[in-house]
Amino acid sequence: MMKIRQVEWKTVTRLCYTKPVLTVNGKYPGPTIAVNEGDNVQVIVTNRVARNTTIHWHGIRQLRTGWADGPAYVTQCPIGGGKTYTYNFTVVGQRGTLWWHAHFAWQRASVYGAFIIYPRMPLPFSPPVHSHFPIIFGEWWNRDVEVVEREMMLYGGGPNSSDAYTINGLPGPLYPCSAKDTFIKTVEAGKTYLLRIINAALNDELFFAVANHNLTVVEIDAVYTKPFTTSAIMITPGQTTNVLLTTDQVPDSTGMFAIAARPYLTSVFPFDNSTTIGFLKYKATTNIKLERNKPPMPPYTLPKNLPTMEDNSFAEHFSNNLRSLASKDYPCNVPQKIDKRVVTTISLNLQDCPVNQTCQGYLGKRFYASMNNHSFVRPSLSILESHYRNLKTEFSSNFPEKPPYVFNYTGVSPVAENMNTQFGTKILEVPFGTRLEIVLQDTNFLNPENHPIHVHGHNFFIVGRGFGNFDVAKDPKGYNLVDPPERNTVAVPKGGWAAIRLHADNPGVWFIHCHLEEHTSWGLAMGFIVKRGKEPSQCLLPPPSDLPPC
Repeated sequence: MMKIRQVEWKTVTRLCYTKPVLTVNGKYPGPTIAVNEGDNVQVIVTNRVARNTTIHWHGIRQLRTGWADGPAYVTQCPIGGGKTYTYNFTVVGQRGTLWWHAHFAWQRASVYGAFIIYPRMPLPFSPPVHSHFPIIFGEWWNRDVEVVEREMMLYGGGPNSSDAYTINGLPGPLYPCSAKDTFIKTVEAGKTYLLRIINAALNDELFFAVANHNLTVVEIDAVYTKPFTTSAIMITPGQTTNVLLTTDQVPDSTGMFAIAARPYLTSVFPFDNSTTIGFLKYKATTNIKLERNKPPMPPYTLPKNLPTMEDNSFAEHFSNNLRSLASKDYPCNVPQKIDKRVVTTISLNLQDCPVNQTCQGYLGKRFYASMNNHSFVRPSLSILESHYRNLKTEFSSNFPEKPPYVFNYTGVSPVAENMNTQFGTKILEVPFGTRLEIVLQDTNFLNPENHPIHVHGHNFFIVGRGFGNFDVAKDPKGYNLVDPPERNTVAVPKGGWAAIRLHADNPGVWFIHCHLEEHTSWGLAMGFIVKRGKEPSQCLLPPPSDLPPC
């Protein structure tokens, strides 16, 4: 299946601001890509702007095709202005909702869209689905997001918060000048719909709810789950969640029910504390005819079932309810034993301000972020190309497999005991077939926070989560090795830890990073190499002829 995509500017107006926005095919958000399980997919991307870019196929395994994964300077050099690159990969053993987005700087603020994989077999849940549609959350800045990121890195302070959250690119009537930019979906009473929910926001976990309706979770990150019913969901940047919604309520005279998303607050840093709303409109429920794309008249009432921004108990309860389907057709292949355990801290850091520079972080210092006190630096040549050509000049294979200092990670003073981070391109390297466990440990430095950690090239199983410090002698005894949730992005709980297990069965170089974009810019990331196996089928394919040069 071949798709042609062009990265280009488009003038967009939101919140009374008009500005050029980076788009794909002139659409904001970008077009949905729909394929069938097992398809070979070729996406020809032409860059029509004078800025570098790449595209990442978030959650696609990319078995032996790391050249198509997309993170800049990790698996490829960027696509330069006027250049074209074909992303060529096959969708193997995956079905459901994923997404695609730019993976260069903060371009995914507007360059993103749904990636839907239709399954070979019937859906393993009921009732029958009448229709399906994507709901993609995003963030809108009135300013150029490239300038926002550049100023953040130049002065070492926190970034300006976004000016609005969006549903399918539309902020909704709670924002200035935005009643006309409201997502409204017409539905029929008595039907069941599949909502394909994607959090493409740059820096915020979100709660989502539909007024007066329950949601039944049936899939996360393109993996089926044991169905469970909930009044709302929590979804981090990078994650997808498929839910069933049955239109079984009696609407008022407007025929509409509000749908809403607002942030899940786990940080003391400034953030966008607004709420985006749209509407489900029941079709032909009254004789009153509303204009198709206009919301009802104010005042607007938020869904009573939408959690408050600081509802940690709901977020934890929701996460604990997620379980793999673990059926005969869709088994849960979690590693029962491991060959290697890596423990890494996840930290925000204060760095001393360089001499003769002005820094706008806390106490006149600079903000950075790290894993095991190592802040990731992208090299000048892609790590995958360096690895394939056996060039060791761009990285070193000595990422620390445990924290450099043992201390009370979640009990230290947020600022009094901060450590300056180290910088470089250190990689974790493992043999093909390694049964790997990674324990992700949050710290109190600056601020304990919920961190969405995304692993490229592999799905993993969240075998354990907890609060406080991970105890290697006690906590593994409580692991779920029967039906743990399988994902590609894990929410590491605020002031706690998460343990993930995976089969390192995909040769190549892969990126592991926080999906809060500001944290990735500050260096909360690491590289991960899976060495080639003994068989030809266990080796990375050769690079394509049109691989962009650096």
